Amino acid sequence: MQVEDGEVFGLLGPNGAGKSTTIKLLMGIIFPTAGSARMLGQPVNEVAMRRDIGYLPEQPYFYDYLTAKELLDYFARFHGYSAAARSERVQKMLKKVGLETAGKIQLRKYSKGMLQRVGLAQAILHDPRLVILDEPMSGLDPVGRREVRDIILELKNSGKTILFSTHILPDAEMLCDRVGVIAAGKLRGVGTPGAIVGVQATGMEIAFELAEGAALPDKIRAQAAKAGTGYRMSVGESGLYAALDELRTAGAKITSVAQIKPTLEDFFMELVGKDRAQAAAVEVSGK
Repeated sequence: MQVEDGEVFGLLGPNGAGKSTTIKLLMGIIFPTAGSARMLGQPVNEVAMRRDIGYLPEQPYFYDYLTAKELLDYFARFHGYSAAARSERVQKMLKKVGLETAGKIQLRKYSKGMLQRVGLAQAILHDPRLVILDEPMSGLDPVGRREVRDIILELKNSGKTILFSTHILPDAEMLCDRVGVIAAGKLRGVGTPGAIVGVQATGMEIAFELAEGAALPDKIRAQAAKAGTGYRMSVGESGLYAALDELRTAGAKITSVAQIKPTLEDFFMELVGKDRAQAAAVEVSGK
């Protein structure tokens, strides 16, 4: 697997697939029994290279009785900032992650989502070239997830390289230039989200509404499902125009027609399903 300079790369997989293990190996927290890896052109055991890396673990632990401001000032000291530069940098990072008004609150009073944000702030505090984030959306509400996504895109636009792991597939589809899918400890595919799942449409989805008192034709009724105030139905591409003609004859108002394409979630679930089936087969054959 290779992550290119300046791209956002998502490491995807179910719990236990090996995402965090891979990241811990890169960060030198655990050590490999075989194989090799390089970051920023240097072997992963090169210490000096780590000055240019920012890292947020999946479950960060911080000193509970420090405030967010004190914690970031503590980390800033590792990077040689002067007192004035530290103060300016810390305030800038708190604002970037939406904690500007909570900087003087002790971390023990923070929610999990707030702790995730302060963890992200420490990861990018020193303006690293490479940012590695392990499940950065974990514990965040929709507003917090949006803020983190904006920060990742801002980092990319400033020329940074971002590697992050996640099992939240819509975030990966939205953010990533490329993804790598891990299942059962094996890399199953690397490429753009569209290339991984294939771009071929699997059918067409029609959304429509019926006038009050109008009845659905029997053939359409068997395929349609209620959706809010209207209906949705899926048909093959070859049957699209016939279905539209029947709906028009029934007096239906067509509100949208869209292609149905596979998503990362479809690909992801297919891999997980295959692994579970294989595991079950091995268990049975071993009896």
